[in-house]
Amino acid sequence: MKNLYPLKFMPILKNKIWGGTKLKTLLNKNISATNNCGESWEISGVENSISVVSNGFLKNKSLTELIEIYNDKLVGKKVYQFFGSEFPLLIKFIDASDVLSIQVHPDDGLAYQRHQSKGKTEMWYIIQADENSELISGFNQEIDKNIYLKHLENKGLGKILNSEKVKSGDVFFIPAGRVHAIGKGILLAEIQQTSDITYRIYDWDRLDKNGDSRELHTELAVDAIDYSFHQNYKSKYETNTNSCSEIESCKYFTCNILKLNKSVEKDITSIDSFVIYMCVEGSGTISCNNQEVNISMGETVLLPASLKNYSISTKTEVRLLEIYL
Repeated sequence: MKNLYPLKFMPILKNKIWGGTKLKTLLNKNISATNNCGESWEISGVENSISVVSNGFLKNKSLTELIEIYNDKLVGKKVYQFFGSEFPLLIKFIDASDVLSIQVHPDDGLAYQRHQSKGKTEMWYIIQADENSELISGFNQEIDKNIYLKHLENKGLGKILNSEKVKSGDVFFIPAGRVHAIGKGILLAEIQQTSDITYRIYDWDRLDKNGDSRELHTELAVDAIDYSFHQNYKSKYETNTNSCSEIESCKYFTCNILKLNKSVEKDITSIDSFVIYMCVEGSGTISCNNQEVNISMGETVLLPASLKNYSISTKTEVRLLEIYL
């Protein structure tokens, strides 16, 4: 069996009513100018949207096939023991040229009970935001279910939701149960559990291309929402040049940031997991076992768990999100 190597995948592009052109113009995705492309699924094990390799001798193999062939060599021993042939993360770039619906995702318990699925905890890294762009994360005051329902009925949700202006580099952790919405003019990277379950609470009374309102999930959402109030919803982190800085870590994933202006050597023998790199600025090269893979802004590379030593180099500067379990 041939050795594994750094893997790239063909982006799975998703048109959305709120999508725009930044995935094409800023991240160089191969999108027709007429499309409202809202999401580029970079690495996905979601049913009917399974990623396919785009480089090397495994080109055209699906992610599911790779796990079946390589098992823990691809994903890591603990990951394989727990998830089997299911890839545990869904990695995306999202472009919102209009505001997304106000929504919430169920946690593992509720998702399994209702859908025989995992829940959906996620994280956003803002790559680019137009001036005065905002997003919604959580509530701006202490509330309960009755207060929430009253505001929903009176179309006054905005009064109790926490809105924040955002800029490049901002990070928001969105645990399952937190009400949220990506705002207009925001391009971001999203790391999440492998789940496509979304409860749409409010969609700003807009209509689709057929003149119909999109389905709402009011009843399902009520019991999925975490009504807690927090003083701060934006993640705080430091960025150190040419070293790894943790942004967020939870039971589902860890995400670090690497800001590099020179070559660095990586030894990840302590990590029993695959490692994913999302390039959010600049470009660089990942070298491993005499093989090189270039990574530029808007690209994603998966390092199989069997690759423990490699280097990342750049001719100018590169900023990468480093993700693993």
